[in-house]
Amino acid sequence: MDTADALEAVRAGGLLDGPVVVLLSGGRDSVCLLDLAALVCGPDAVCALHVNYGLRAEADADEAACAALCGRLGVELQVEHVQRPSGAAAGNLQAWARDVRYGAGSRLAVERGARLAAGHTTSDQVETVLYRLASSPGRRALLGMPDADGLLVRPLLRAGLARADTAAWCAARGLPWREDASNEDRAFARARVRVELLPALRAVDPRAEANVLRTAELLRAEAAVLDEVVAAALAGRTAIARADLAALPPALGRLVVRRLAEDATGALCARAAGRLAEILALPDPGALDVGDGARAIVRAGSVAFERTPPIAGRR
Repeated sequence: MDTADALEAVRAGGLLDGPVVVLLSGGRDSVCLLDLAALVCGPDAVCALHVNYGLRAEADADEAACAALCGRLGVELQVEHVQRPSGAAAGNLQAWARDVRYGAGSRLAVERGARLAAGHTTSDQVETVLYRLASSPGRRALLGMPDADGLLVRPLLRAGLARADTAAWCAARGLPWREDASNEDRAFARARVRVELLPALRAVDPRAEANVLRTAELLRAEAAVLDEVVAAALAGRTAIARADLAALPPALGRLVVRRLAEDATGALCARAAGRLAEILALPDPGALDVGDGARAIVRAGSVAFERTPPIAGRR
């Protein structure tokens, strides 16, 4: 995709139609996104957020490169300096960094009445689907990332730009970017997908990435239909008669159970669907913790969900 087509595709996508906070790492994708946002929205409507985790020797140089880029584009830059917690609180490094980045970005976007834009491309979408397929059972693993989710938007993804397109954009516009060696570090699962799995799939069929993207697109459309079917089965209720649940086709029953669990907890409850048979076998009254912080309750012939109470003595 040439630069004129890329600009028109991003503009036509409609996700950069007002004030925006751009998550800026300094890599090619976020550099491309920031430049496009400044062109589409005007630099005064754009603010870049760079998070300096201080984890890599190049961290300060990355920050300096982001500052130079923002100065060149006439875009405001906000920098967040954070320190990773030690010990058990540290958790998964990439998950922690993601939570910090999106948390800081969401706060800044809310303060400014703006959207929060991330530089995910179709290349990231393919990697996400393949990673989730390997690590997470269930239909949702194949849906990939939405291009808009509340405050968060992914303009490059909606426009159909791949990683090669963002590199071509930056080269054509004379915009330098920073390379993060961890993106190719096989110690990380996502890097193994990129470096090992994708080349193997391309060897099977050069259309592998396009086929993954098309499959995810079709499944998202089908998922919207299934969501309507589940909504019709519940008809606005927060509980369902156990006899009615048992009478549903098992596939639909699992979806209903998952919807009830997620509505009750306000979070994803991937494991709830797999406990359908156990829920139907509960005594009345009865309860079953299904995982992900959800508890199924059978009472007076109906099935409902609530949050799993905290264990006594824990906060």
